Order: sequence, then C-alpha cells, then structure tokens
Amino acid sequence: MANSKYEYVKSFEFEDEIMLPNIIIVKIDGCDFNRFSEVHEFEKPNDDKALELMNKCAVSVMQRYPDIVFAYGYSDEYSFVFKKTTKFYQRRASKVLSVIVSSFASIYVDKFKEVFSCKDLKYAPSFRAKVVCCATLEVFQAYLAWRQNDCHTNNQHDICFWMLCKSGKSESEAREILKGTQKQEKNEILFQQFGINYKTLPAIFRQGSCLFKSQVEYVVKFSEDGTPIKRLRRKENIVHAENIAARRFWNEHSSLLTELGGFAEDLCKTKPEYIRSFLFENKLMPLTYILVRIDGCHFHRFSDDHKFEKPNDEQALMLMNSCAISILEKIEDVVFAYGISDEYSFVLKKGSQFCQRKASEIVSVIVSHFSSTYVMRWKDFFPTKTLKYSPCFDGRAVCYPSYEIIRDYLSWRQVDCHINNQYNSCFWALVKSGKSKSEAQKYLKGTQSQEKNDLLLQFGIDYNTVKDIFRHGSSVFRIKEKRTADENVESAVKLRSKVKLAHNNIIDDSFWDEHPWILLNEE
Repeated sequence: MANSKYEYVKSFEFEDEIMLPNIIIVKIDGCDFNRFSEVHEFEKPNDDKALELMNKCAVSVMQRYPDIVFAYGYSDEYSFVFKKTTKFYQRRASKVLSVIVSSFASIYVDKFKEVFSCKDLKYAPSFRAKVVCCATLEVFQAYLAWRQNDCHTNNQHDICFWMLCKSGKSESEAREILKGTQKQEKNEILFQQFGINYKTLPAIFRQGSCLFKSQVEYVVKFSEDGTPIKRLRRKENIVHAENIAARRFWNEHSSLLTELGGFAEDLCKTKPEYIRSFLFENKLMPLTYILVRIDGCHFHRFSDDHKFEKPNDEQALMLMNSCAISILEKIEDVVFAYGISDEYSFVLKKGSQFCQRKASEIVSVIVSHFSSTYVMRWKDFFPTKTLKYSPCFDGRAVCYPSYEIIRDYLSWRQVDCHINNQYNSCFWALVKSGKSKSEAQKYLKGTQSQEKNDLLLQFGIDYNTVKDIFRHGSSVFRIKEKRTADENVESAVKLRSKVKLAHNNIIDDSFWDEHPWILLNEE
C-alpha cells in the first residue's frame, strides 16, 4: 500500500494470532436459514438435497485448503478443524474465519443449481462464523461431543414438531406439546402417534456428517510392460458415525491421529465450562465506528484466469459495486462503503448494535453475503464468460473512535486508489508497448506522480481525463429522496432512503458537507 499522511490509521488494527498449540476450529452456520429454507421450499424436517449441498461445499473447502483435516456438519452448520501445526494465514483469527466462510458461501451459490436442478436461487445466502480455540485434545473432544449431541437433540425435536404440524396441529400447538419433553418422551410421540422408530431414521439426520482424508492408491500410468504404476493420494471421505468423539472412531483413522492426536479416554459428559468457552465471543468497543474491510484472495490469479482487462476492468469493478450495494440494502447499520480494485470498506454507524457488535459475526455476515452475491451476479456483468471457480475474500473489523479518524481512514484508501491506479496505468501501457513486466517495473522504480503523468502523455493518455471510477474509486451510500405518499394529496410527502453509487473525491470536505447524515446522522 502507498505511503501517505493518513497511514497512522493502521495503528488501530490489532493482532489476533491464535497461539500454538491451540487447535483451530471454524464453525459456520446459516444466517436466517429458516427463512431461506422456506423461500426455497426445502422439505421439512430434513431435506436430503440441502444436506447434500452442504456436504459438497464442505468437501470443496477441504480440497481447497489442505490444512483442514476434519469437518463435521448437520442441518445448516459446519465445523472445520485445522491440523494442530497449521500456519494457515499466520493463524490470524479474522483471516482464517473470513476466508473459510467466504469460500463456503461462494461455493454454495456455485453448486446450488448442480444439486437443485429444478430450482432457482432467489437470493444470496449469508453465513455466521466464529473461531473456536481448543487448548487440549480433551477440550477438542468435548467440542465434537457437544456438536453431535446438538445434532441429535435438534433433529429429534424438529421431526416431532413437523410430524405434529403435518398431522393438523398448528405450529404454536406443536411447540406447546413438545415444551419440556425429554428424549424418551419424544421417541414415544414419534412411535406411538406416527409409527416412526427414531433409531431407524437415516444416520445423516440423526448423527450428522463428518469428513476426513484418507490415503488411497491411484493408478497414475502404466509401464511399458503394462504394469500399473500407483501413487498414494488423499481423498475426502464422508461418513455418518454414531459417536465422533469416541476413541474407537478416532483410532480407526490414522490421518486424524497424525494431524490432531488421539483421545486418552471416552468422554462421559461435556463440562459446562467448556461449552461456555465455545459460546464466548469478543465484542467490539461501544460508541465507535466499526470498519469492515474485505480484500479479494489471490485476485491477481483470479483476474488472469478470467481475462480481466488491464489495467482496469470496468465490468469487474461494477460487479464489486453491485455486491457492495447489496450489503447496504441488506444491512441498515452499514452507512457507507468505499471500494477500489478487489477491496471494499464498509462503515457501520457509531451506535450500531448489529450482531450485538460481535466482531466475528459482523465480519462473517458481510464477507459471506458479498461472496455469494459476487457469484450469483457474475453472469449479469460477464454474460459471455464462465466463472471457472468461486472466488473468496478475507475480512477484518477495526474500531475507529471519532469522525475525524474514520474520515482519515477513507482518505487513506482513496489516496491508495490514486497512487496504485496511476502506477498500474503506466505499467500496463509499458507492457502493451512491448516491454516485459520486469522491464516495466524497473522503468517505473522511483518515479514521481508528475513523471508518471508525463509518461502516460507519451501514450496519448491524459491521466486527469481517465474515468472517475478508476481514479477516485467507488462510494456507496444512502440519499434521502422525497416521494408522495398519496397521489391525490400533494402535501403528503415522505422521505425515502435510496442507495446511491458515486465516484467522488471523498478526501475534501465538500462531499461530507453535502452529505452530513452519512457519518454524523444529521438530517
């Protein structure tokens, strides 16, 4: 990033490295998936295809990130476990969390049609995520037992609930019947009223799905005499085990013992203090602006693979802008967004209570919705290009205490936009003129802004006339517009918020003087 007087704002960022020997788990679950399942008409109480889609996404995530050695999921949640010695994204919690949930969300959209061939995805899903740290194998074992017990408890309740509803009971009546009932009582309801033996239901519903890798022999080629030459490769396996926290299950799989270690004994009961630690989440400082910045992961390769125009692809930028607009339409507390290249910054109002100010939830909801929207709207901006693979973004949340400092943060990003765009314009002009990339880099080393402008003029480019979207970046915010509440009564006028995309100079005061409500909540 370019140097500027505004760079001091980076000092507000904090380190969130997860120290060894903690085992890292990223737990994700669908955000408002009750509504999502109703809108997309998933079967109740369990939809085979919805679970198949979740499992396909989990397999893809494990294939993309080899440091994930185990995963467990049921319903709309999944837990991804990293090998004990992982250095994935330097073990930075926000990076690890955001990359996994972003990948999962974009893959979910990418594979939706593959699983639901007769259904259209009506809106982009989002997921909550958090990092759970397990200091010992005993704590990790307790986490697995806790999640699988929740799978059983929730599934048993849901089956009873929906069977009662299908028999004619209202949802409130079904809840009242099940209120306070124990496991055995639910089993009796299912058997006596509906002839269902709970223990014979498919294991995927009762026990969830676990994924791990095993070594499998593959024939890679044949020798001259026809003898097959084999190599060992890792393959993802999906099983529906009865007790994933049991020593017997764990000891059967050498890869798990190697990467995570073995359990000393079977677990009788999960300690309440362990569960409290699993549920704990850090909250961001009150009465500060929350800034969530997301960046594309390996977008240099992504842009090359998808043949984006250099130095700027306007359609790619408009796709990013469309995703940012979607965030402001979805989350009222996000009052401003600023984007350049493959990054976007989202500002939440100072008094926001969005997600109870839980850092991991705020970041994961924003980055997952942005990612899923990116995939969902790809064809709107690239109708003739195939999305070769789903992208992902990393994200972090930072608190800024004052109006002046959040302004300086946004100014820092716009200064970077100008410097980077000017450099890239020169670099690609040189490359297109016949220079190699290394020659172009050497030529531009140490050049100042005016020298770059003079160089561009040699190629017939006046930098000051380059499109504002490239020089200034993109701002997304709400404006107030008047609308008539009743066409027959001219005086009946109401104010309505509308999300606007602009390419303004946001360093100068004039923009903020014209839009004081954005950061100061002033009309």
